[in-house]
Amino acid sequence: MIKAFTISALVCSLLQSAFACTTALVTKGASADGSVFVTHSNDGYTGDTSVVYVPASDHAEGEKRAVYPSACAREPYPTYNTDYTPRLNVKGRGPDYQFKGEKETLPLGYIPQVKHTYAYLDSNYGIINEHGLMLGECTDSSRRIGYIHPDKTEGIFYSSELGRVALERCKKAREAVELMGKLIDEYGLWGTAETLLVADKEEGYVLEMAPNPSGKGGFWVAQKVPDGEFFIAANQFRIRRLDPENKDQIFNLAMLDELKNLGWAKYDKDGYLDWLRSIDSNEYSHPYACLRRVWRGFDIAAPSLKLPAWVEGYDTYAYPFSVKPDKKMTVDDLMKIHRDTYDNTEFDYSKGETGGLFAHPYSFGLYNKERVISVTSITYIWINQVNDKLPAPISWIALTSPAQSVFVPLPVAPITKRYSRVDRKHYDPTKAYWAATEVGTLTRGYYSALIPIVRQTAGDLEAKSKQKIEDSLNLSKDEFNKMLIDNADECFSVWKALPSKMVEHIDSGANLKYAKGHEPKYIKINSYKNTNVEMENLIAKNAINDRNVALIEDEQELIALNSDAAQSRQSKDKGSDKTEDAQLNSKNQKTDTQNAPAPSSADKSDRTDADTQTDTQTDTQNAQAQSLTGKTDKSDNTKTDKLKEKMPQ
Repeated sequence: MIKAFTISALVCSLLQSAFACTTALVTKGASADGSVFVTHSNDGYTGDTSVVYVPASDHAEGEKRAVYPSACAREPYPTYNTDYTPRLNVKGRGPDYQFKGEKETLPLGYIPQVKHTYAYLDSNYGIINEHGLMLGECTDSSRRIGYIHPDKTEGIFYSSELGRVALERCKKAREAVELMGKLIDEYGLWGTAETLLVADKEEGYVLEMAPNPSGKGGFWVAQKVPDGEFFIAANQFRIRRLDPENKDQIFNLAMLDELKNLGWAKYDKDGYLDWLRSIDSNEYSHPYACLRRVWRGFDIAAPSLKLPAWVEGYDTYAYPFSVKPDKKMTVDDLMKIHRDTYDNTEFDYSKGETGGLFAHPYSFGLYNKERVISVTSITYIWINQVNDKLPAPISWIALTSPAQSVFVPLPVAPITKRYSRVDRKHYDPTKAYWAATEVGTLTRGYYSALIPIVRQTAGDLEAKSKQKIEDSLNLSKDEFNKMLIDNADECFSVWKALPSKMVEHIDSGANLKYAKGHEPKYIKINSYKNTNVEMENLIAKNAINDRNVALIEDEQELIALNSDAAQSRQSKDKGSDKTEDAQLNSKNQKTDTQNAPAPSSADKSDRTDADTQTDTQTDTQNAQAQSLTGKTDKSDNTKTDKLKEKMPQ
């Protein structure tokens, strides 16, 4: 059985490497304004992009709460009418989870319902509830336990439904952790290894879990993030030593013996069970698929630690569980981390061939390679924020890759319809997801040219949003929530209009310039080439030097000089030609007089004028040819030669 799950884990890690998430937590003492933050980037090109408001509800005594499967665990489940989009079609979770013409989602099982459930924002995973309980998530890998199909186990919970139950029933983080632990023990897990970050306005925990190959229960452990510190996870367990005496840890003591009986238990140098190594929570498809993002998050928050980018293995102790940031962190700092693409590091994709002509920081279609934090496969990302000053909780949400998107603060309330009921297979101009997709797609095509416009617009909108929040701290909860909804509509209008401004800037390429270091290799042309022998002969005959004409710095002045020389030569030649013509005419007249009858005076006059005109035209053409070949007077050649010295050879 264990061997079978090991093979499954390897296959799973390869399949899901494209759909990796990053999640982070900032404690109250680590933030500049006393906020607690929980972040989560939800990755995947197939996931439902809808952000849904689930209203609070009262329930009858004896009512059951259905537990549904979720396609975001890995795949659709036709047996239960569960697909990627819509993620759920059920009654009892608000109008945005009800779809006419769709088959109703069938549950995996039921648990007892409580009398009252709280309102919350939901996505593929639960986001935040009306009391400020916040969640973040990332799917983890394990060589012990891979993906377990819901039909192959007695477990009915995947982390997404587990988190929703916590948001429905809990106000405090520790309360939520303890509830989810009990649900795992009693009802069991399916799916994959998972991390859930759980926090309220006072404290935050990291809850890590994995299915039990027996099909019953599951393995789980939670650890509190010390106040004043910052935590980040990226598809790998981060908890190491399990100590029954550690008051900041929560886990079922029976699990220690169960892991030992399975032969999985691994111990550190002091004899404590090493949770990460026992579950064998390795990297995804290649080294640094996970740890590089952990390093980068810590390095941005606390560069003074000088943590190494390269380590000895997936189970390294080089990175601590959490770090104290060099300065108190803000929502801007978290936006920066989640927008990061390893810029100005040795891992920056934009510096190499993957950056293309416009230096984008992505590697499209190459998911077996190292990924950055902000990737094109991100469906949406949230930064949840709660503190004592805010009238109500906030979730800053950016759709698609945050590096080319804008964070908009949303309330736990019936949010604008622009965020819910989204079908990513069909374009809808009324949805914020598609507005974000338009901007992101266009930006990635001409990244270096357009990213400054996108960053400026996003920065302006985010600054206005923060100012509105600051100006609304004295409002009631309902008034505050309404302000956030109105602001979300305004942000949508600006973002929806942004692509037209971007196209105006490009202007059919008039304002495009390749990124520095990414210019294509041109074939340098030094001269005209023509295989037509007659044309080459004509060029040589008329002494036209194409290369010099093309490269000369002051072509117009040379032409002027040659023209002056031609006119000078023409004047001199005219005087000489007239004398010669007179002598020739006199001689010819003598000959003509001897050999022919004498012409009339009219005929003699006409012949002399015609001959004179022809001679003048010939002289002009000869002078022009001489000027091009350089056969001008010595006095004119002096200045011309100086100009020719300027010409590159």
